[in-house]
Amino acid sequence: MSVRINGGIIRGRSLKTTRGTDLRPTSSLVRGAIFSVLGERLEGTRVLDLFAGTGALGIEALSRGAAFVDFVETNRRECTAIRANLCQLGLQAQSRVHPTTVENALTFLVGPYDTILADPPYASGDIENMLVRIAACKIFAPHGILVLEHKARLHFGERYECLGLLKRRRYGDTAVSMYQIGEGIW
Repeated sequence: MSVRINGGIIRGRSLKTTRGTDLRPTSSLVRGAIFSVLGERLEGTRVLDLFAGTGALGIEALSRGAAFVDFVETNRRECTAIRANLCQLGLQAQSRVHPTTVENALTFLVGPYDTILADPPYASGDIENMLVRIAACKIFAPHGILVLEHKARLHFGERYECLGLLKRRRYGDTAVSMYQIGEGIW
């Protein structure tokens, strides 16, 4: 499987991925849409990539101007591939890979994060509880954004503690819900 970066300083570069896994990398169309909405908000920011998989979302954020990305992924083979891609692209100093679960990472990551990218496995039945935990852990920067990729047929609440829904867009079988800390200032 081949994943290419859509934009920014490393646009067009391919990421190496592992074989034989059940990964579902974010499509180029959906990644493009996400980063089109985030736009210049990424410049110089800290990003958290949860359920990182191939690392494509976080690497795309770095390519588009994010200052630093923390990647969280449970699969150690995927973590090795993410590290190799970061090294090959010269982005290892701007990133850290955490081979752990999201639940565990939320207990030790400090933030503040301007953007949190979450692409949980579509088969996961615990996405709503994850949203509650993320909202409660206080790792967002003021007016931080949470970008959640999920099955289009799933619908989530308008508010989780201090997170309020900004936008929800559908791309075929995939949907992206964006939440922001505080009242909508976007």
